[in-house]
Amino acid sequence: MSNLSRRRFLRHVGGAAACTTFATRALASLSIGRGTLQTVSDGHLVLPKNFAFSNLPSKDVEFVTEKYDLAGSTLEPSCNVTVYQDGQNVVLFDVGAGPDFMPTAGRLIDNLAALNLTPEDVTHVVFTHAHPDHLWGLLDDFDDPMFANATHLMGRAEWDYWWNPETINTIGEQRVTFAAGAHRRLKTMEDLFERFDDGQEILSGIASVATPGHTPGHMSFEVRSGSQAALIIGDAIVNHHLAFHNPAWHSTSDQDPELGAQTRVALFDRVLKDDLTVIGFHFPEGGMGRVERSGKGLTFLGENT
Repeated sequence: MSNLSRRRFLRHVGGAAACTTFATRALASLSIGRGTLQTVSDGHLVLPKNFAFSNLPSKDVEFVTEKYDLAGSTLEPSCNVTVYQDGQNVVLFDVGAGPDFMPTAGRLIDNLAALNLTPEDVTHVVFTHAHPDHLWGLLDDFDDPMFANATHLMGRAEWDYWWNPETINTIGEQRVTFAAGAHRRLKTMEDLFERFDDGQEILSGIASVATPGHTPGHMSFEVRSGSQAALIIGDAIVNHHLAFHNPAWHSTSDQDPELGAQTRVALFDRVLKDDLTVIGFHFPEGGMGRVERSGKGLTFLGENT
């Protein structure tokens, strides 16, 4: 069976099951010049609440928990994949988790159908970073490239970190599977990847912005046409609650918590100064919205708010 026919078979079987339990629609949309940014769901994660809230002042934890209705022992952050179309290119920013990370994630291929897109339509795949929920959708169930017609792009520092065979020995026990999974996928796909640097225009109207800390080479991307612009931030700002309440707090999800906090503070300053729309991978309401000051902190206002 050819790669294409195998993929069609999997899409038919998986899509038939998914249509009864998962919405297949675009979550949010924004026009920029001749192009359109849209987000689609890859599902959601299920994380222990103490993963995010450990080592924080109890009064602040109570305030954030109540304000954002985060009762319970788990968090279920959305996974929003951004799609950019300009009539010539179909660009994915990250590819979701694929089938091997969490059963609640890995829904991207089914939900691309909401935009009348198949994996074969994608011309470029651009990565913010190489964590499982952003990278592991790179291969299909047969370990063939999911987006075989696309040019794949990753920041040079991010690629070098996960490509380095020593990373698995230094990343820490909790993230060993991240390193092994990333290295295997990048090795399989090496010939389809191009690398880029901070500040580089990777495609017309799309420029890279180094936002390290969550991972060593994490990248964000500014999509701009004249005065219209949006910033795709991946996990540089990882949530809409703690990160907004106090951007300087250290996050347990960042590999370098101190650098991650510095990056967050600077990124918020840029977003507010330039009045940018932001798209966060784990933000609610499709991930697309604005940032406003709220007392001593900040608030995310989704496009549907």
